[in-house]
Amino acid sequence: MSSAIVGQLAPTGVLRAGVNMGNFLLVTSRAENGDPAGVSPSMAKAIADRLGVPVKYVPFARPNQIADAADTNTWDIALIGAEPQRAAKISFTAAYCEIEATYLVPAGSPIASMDQVDKPGIRIGVSAGAAYALWLERNIHHATLVQVPGGGSAAWDRFVAEKMEVFAGLRPGLLGDVEKLPGARILDGQFMAVQQAIGTAKQNEAAFAFLRDFVEEAKRSGLVAGFIEQHKVRGLSVAPMA
Repeated sequence: MSSAIVGQLAPTGVLRAGVNMGNFLLVTSRAENGDPAGVSPSMAKAIADRLGVPVKYVPFARPNQIADAADTNTWDIALIGAEPQRAAKISFTAAYCEIEATYLVPAGSPIASMDQVDKPGIRIGVSAGAAYALWLERNIHHATLVQVPGGGSAAWDRFVAEKMEVFAGLRPGLLGDVEKLPGARILDGQFMAVQQAIGTAKQNEAAFAFLRDFVEEAKRSGLVAGFIEQHKVRGLSVAPMA
């Protein structure tokens, strides 16, 4: 491992990994010492092992908070969704895993398919700052996007309280939500897949090349699939090779 790569990714002697604690598919529990555990932390640990340095997890409540901290020297790698809005300051690898995002509609809704959602008069409740919310910002042109800060539970509560027409979320989470609202339905298909990638600061060119190759190797070798199986995650898939 070249000293340039280690110097860019672990300038303090440890690999500081920004982890989104709000994604229950990627962070599924905590270790005995309190560190986050799951697919994302396991990926960060594997990268640190390859570099020959310890890993230090830097937890954030939401992915947008990780992206906003890109120029604060808080983390060395970020494990979040690769979105164009975040790429101004962060170089992202191809995705190592992906999660289907879709819509839920309440009982009695006339909406039966994806193409009926983006219409005037339709309100879509969504958790502000999520990768799929950023996608909706770019692609919803006629419906009203209601972005709710505070995470998925806050967005769900407002969707129910205000009797909105549509709720957007990750399919695994919606499978639990639909049980809480009698008569609600999850639409078939997906409006996008949240691509979970690994990012580093734009100036870390040597480090980025290493991370890009590491991710492809991790998919090809079965490492990512092994982490998904180890942590018993449903609804998470290994992303296609780049």
